[in-house]
Amino acid sequence: MSDQSVPDPYDALLLLSFGGPEGPDDVVPFLENVTRGRGIPRERLEEVGQHYFLFGGVSPINDQNRELLAALRKDFAEHGLDLPVYWGNRNWAPYLTDTLREMATAGHRRVLTLATSAYASYSGCRQYRENLAASLAALEAEGLPLPRVDKLRHYFNHPGFVEPVAEAALTALAGLPEEVREGAHLAFTTHSIPTASADTSGPPEGHGDGGAYVAQHLDVARLIAEAVRGSDGVERPWRLVYQSRSGAPHVPWLEPDICDHLEELHGAGAPAVVMVPIGFVSDHMEVIYDLDTEAMAKATALDLPVARAGTVGADARFVAGIRELVLERAAAERGEEVRRCALGDLGPSHDVCPVGCCPGRTPKPAAAGADDPYAGAAR
Repeated sequence: MSDQSVPDPYDALLLLSFGGPEGPDDVVPFLENVTRGRGIPRERLEEVGQHYFLFGGVSPINDQNRELLAALRKDFAEHGLDLPVYWGNRNWAPYLTDTLREMATAGHRRVLTLATSAYASYSGCRQYRENLAASLAALEAEGLPLPRVDKLRHYFNHPGFVEPVAEAALTALAGLPEEVREGAHLAFTTHSIPTASADTSGPPEGHGDGGAYVAQHLDVARLIAEAVRGSDGVERPWRLVYQSRSGAPHVPWLEPDICDHLEELHGAGAPAVVMVPIGFVSDHMEVIYDLDTEAMAKATALDLPVARAGTVGADARFVAGIRELVLERAAAERGEEVRRCALGDLGPSHDVCPVGCCPGRTPKPAAAGADDPYAGAAR
């Protein structure tokens, strides 16, 4: 990591997230945005929307992004990093195109993007890059000057991400009844995706059998399991499991599902389980519904003691890690030698996604990669 404290050549940071409804009337329109082009009937969207209606039609993700946005701005100011931070979403206000329009109008020409997804996959990286390209195309059609947009590298194995999650796992363990704590298993959870998508995640040379998506999650799970063992000296069984599956039942997705895993552990006599959602940056809907509601209901039915670890959210270590990644990338763009922080066996991820990285079913232009059609911006 460079010891420079200037962000040149970047003149703005964009926090890019998924978005979520902020009231009951937003739920179905939000889901229509998420599923546009898939031909999903409104009745099905209303059925899925019941998850949101359980929480007043409000997803927590927007408030969590507001908290992260405020924390980044505060941290940057305290460390003398003169870099304005903006926020845009893929599927709800503030919409990405509107935010990029605001940035372009304000004169920003080199934008660095922080996506609220730490791992390589189509939905966690390439799709965000496609959305960036589509927004730049919209600005181009309006005759606006286009900023050049880059994206921070995957941060799944950065200490600022791993260390708060490891601490959260220990906190969750401490919350279990003492008589079952030592024998508790660790279930590391992430979003299930189609196996075909997992197999083609990351650069082409790593495609096959889960690709980068599974490899990266396994590396983080090992790191956290080792940190837990280092703290209490107990060797705990652990497994990477999945949640939040959607899509057609006949299409293979990554397994096992967390609820199936809890049932299996109960049948094998496990005394307790700690669920550690390593695949998520904040406690948004897929955490508070799929884990805190559905998985906890399954555990209660099994009479299996279960605790859930928190996510990084706006933890000061995560925020500091983002600042370090910004300065690292800025120094690399200036041609300086940088030390790249990364834990585990995989090493730091690439700065620029190569051609063929995390392809979608239908080829679309994607910004912030080796195949970026707007790489010549700003202009």
